[in-house]
Amino acid sequence: MPDLARALTVYSAAAEYVERAGLHSEVQWQRDVSARSFTESQLLAETAWVVLCSGFRESTVRKVFGYLSLCFCDWDSAAAIVASYPHCKVTALRGFRNERKVDAIVAAARHIHSLGFMTVKNAILADPISELQNFRFIGPTTAWHLAKNLGLDVVKPDRHLVRAASNLGYSTAFDLCQAIATARCEQPKVVDLILWRYLADASADQRRRIFAAV
Repeated sequence: MPDLARALTVYSAAAEYVERAGLHSEVQWQRDVSARSFTESQLLAETAWVVLCSGFRESTVRKVFGYLSLCFCDWDSAAAIVASYPHCKVTALRGFRNERKVDAIVAAARHIHSLGFMTVKNAILADPISELQNFRFIGPTTAWHLAKNLGLDVVKPDRHLVRAASNLGYSTAFDLCQAIATARCEQPKVVDLILWRYLADASADQRRRIFAAV
């Protein structure tokens, strides 16, 4: 049975952790980003970020993302990336040796360039989870991650959030985040980020203690 009191206790600890860790700007970005206003550059960058994070630790991706951004024209436009091929791929592989993921980034740029950004954006806004899976490495789970990063008020079924929901008596990660968001007058996507950051940064033992203590 859902235990909102326990959930709010964990969320309060998570919010305190995020504040102490100096991650307020990350939370504010998630609070402010709007799906209606995402640009072509944001779509390219966020798609690449989620593609790279699939199966990799976020901290690993963060170390190479600046370099890869330079390789891919700082995500200026799909046309710029397509025009720079194969040079962009060759330079990217010097710093990140996963050809399938680099090819997936190129394929995303080609898809956007071929159809036109506004066509792709309108399709995403109409049916986000389905449309985002047209990009390689974006599947039924990672589509929620990408949708959230583009500004949709959704919750990604990340393993940490799924386990937290189960520990706190909720059927899904969305149900957990929605309940907390309603109680705290916050957006579910922001609750998602705060809980995820707290749990992802904790060790396995720390996560066990978090839920044992409430």
